[in-house]
Amino acid sequence: MSPASDYDLVILGGGPGGYAGALYAASAGLSVAMVEKDKVGGTCLHRGCIPAKSLLHAAEVFRTVGHAGEHGVRLPEGFTPAPDWPAANRRRAGVVGQLHRGLSGLLKRRKVTVVDGRGRLTADGAVAVGGDTLRGRATIICAGSVPRTIPGMEIDGQRVVTSDHATNDDSDRLPERIAVIGGGVVGSEFASVYTDLGVTTTLLEALPHGVLPIGPDRDVADVLARSLAKRGTAVHAEARVGALEPTGSGVLVPFETPTVSEKIEVDQVLVSIGRRPATEDIGAEQAGVRIDERGFVEIDPATMLTSRPGVYAVGDCVATPGLAHVAYAEAIVAVRHFLGEGPVPVDYGKVPWVVYTHPEVAWSGMTEAEARTAGHDVDVHSHAMVGNGRAMILGETEGLVKVVAQRDGPILGFHMVGAWASELMHEGYYAVNWEALPSDVGQLIHAHPSLSEAIGETMITFSGRSLHG
Repeated sequence: MSPASDYDLVILGGGPGGYAGALYAASAGLSVAMVEKDKVGGTCLHRGCIPAKSLLHAAEVFRTVGHAGEHGVRLPEGFTPAPDWPAANRRRAGVVGQLHRGLSGLLKRRKVTVVDGRGRLTADGAVAVGGDTLRGRATIICAGSVPRTIPGMEIDGQRVVTSDHATNDDSDRLPERIAVIGGGVVGSEFASVYTDLGVTTTLLEALPHGVLPIGPDRDVADVLARSLAKRGTAVHAEARVGALEPTGSGVLVPFETPTVSEKIEVDQVLVSIGRRPATEDIGAEQAGVRIDERGFVEIDPATMLTSRPGVYAVGDCVATPGLAHVAYAEAIVAVRHFLGEGPVPVDYGKVPWVVYTHPEVAWSGMTEAEARTAGHDVDVHSHAMVGNGRAMILGETEGLVKVVAQRDGPILGFHMVGAWASELMHEGYYAVNWEALPSDVGQLIHAHPSLSEAIGETMITFSGRSLHG
């Protein structure tokens, strides 16, 4: 089939939403063409999720080696571990490369036609690329996103960078001093990496609560904030950052908080204030696809359809949680709607969120504050990891499980911070989505010793009884 042939489905963009839609549709027997201007895998694979987590793991290994003696592992006398930044980046690049090759091979085996080039929607809803026009019975827009920037913080890719640069750093050494602008998910993760690798790290956040000001329950986010501060991160909340000033040896960063006004010199500034949809030049207007004032493609969340019949949009280019796994789910909804299968829409209030810092943070559903604001009569219980046997064995006792439930009713929110929260939280995710009662989960058996016991013990306390708590 040539690129100019007709397809069942044409996909504009090869990131998580795009390739998930392509693979899912192809497995349903549809003919699919996917247009990608760079490499299949998108931001998540090449500049986001995967490389960032590889660097976080490098920091974890370095931190663990530094505490080896506490676990009965004797290091050579005088041995001091040191980060090998080039090696960490080679491994990061190797993981990304392997996943990219695997994804490319899978698309080929599923007979997805991958077209290289920058695609644009046409007036009739097709996709034009490189002189060809790809026509399908339906089109899915997966335009992705790019990092947001701030006036006065011009990105040069060397001294002032975004997460796209930080996850593709081929320099020979780490900066000695860094300022991270933004304390959200990305900023907190990079602050965790740099702090653990010995970089003097300053985290500047404009909102109250400098670490994860939006998202998880405050009790959970505060555990991470205290951990970062204890490990050496200088966290400044309600920080207004002024125009950056280049110096002979770095960058001068002026900032003010309600209690502090100062300038710090750093070697590098990481601007991590979120991402914006990359929809400026996709031909949306001529195709009759509405874009809102923030640049997001307007969709019907029940179907992922845009304002133009037969054209869907998923992923970072729509105003839903900017998570790869949400893009996967949205792509499935779009394909199933195209197939006439009546898909269940994504419940955006209950998706799983993970922050891969040390310690990890994960949640699903409402915070305690959100539940109370929504008018729920809530019952709230939490369980600290400090007394958990497995956490003590690992030497990872920072953390807690917090569950928010309707009084005498279902679980509304699950929040966790601690070792492997990213893996453990799915029990809470299921409970929130299945509207389980705490007693439903509390009567289930959790293996001993395990970190997951903290979840079971938190659920038991809703009965007015407890084991170790």
